[in-house]
Amino acid sequence: MTTIVVVHTGSVTVQPIKDQFKEVMADARIINIVDDSLLNDVRAAGHLTPEVTSRLYTYMSNAQAMGADIILNACSSVGEATDLLRDMIRTPIVKVDESMAEEASRIGSRIGVVATVQTTLEPTTRLIQKKAAEHGRSISVTERIAEGAFEALLAGDGERHDTILKQTIMALAEQVDVVVLAQVSMARLVPALGKTRVPVLSSPRSGVEAVRRALAAL
Repeated sequence: MTTIVVVHTGSVTVQPIKDQFKEVMADARIINIVDDSLLNDVRAAGHLTPEVTSRLYTYMSNAQAMGADIILNACSSVGEATDLLRDMIRTPIVKVDESMAEEASRIGSRIGVVATVQTTLEPTTRLIQKKAAEHGRSISVTERIAEGAFEALLAGDGERHDTILKQTIMALAEQVDVVVLAQVSMARLVPALGKTRVPVLSSPRSGVEAVRRALAAL
């Protein structure tokens, strides 16, 4: 049986990714490692820290010891740590947002990125710019923070989270060719958006599809 270990920095990403695996790879064994102090520490520092990277290494090393065929990093805020750890961990590591970033850079030259956490916004923007550069594409990125949405979600007020986020997405969609939702926790809003002027991309589905492709390539 295929074993996939998913490393989360908060509980809000667990169910969306589990749901996608049920649809895409129902026979796989999914193991979730959750440490919500990782994102809290990144947010407190304002950036990825060596201490957070070290703890991620420990979790991914443990995943390797568990016999994981693939490790999925579920958090964009610590995605750049994954780039370092790929050279240290034998098990292949997939970033949940990497495929989404590449797709966004293909769709258009004006890319909007929406986040509810500042520490996710900047790494996502850098990842999109990196993917565009790899393919020789010229892009511009417009960033937006949905102020107060993440705090509402943590407080259990999903309705307020969705209202703030929807307003931010719809306003940004008027200015760009594609909107990227920078966090897995935001994907649950996509069905409620209805018809939008431009594509709105989220990472759970594309991230899980990237895992499936990576496994097929092994």
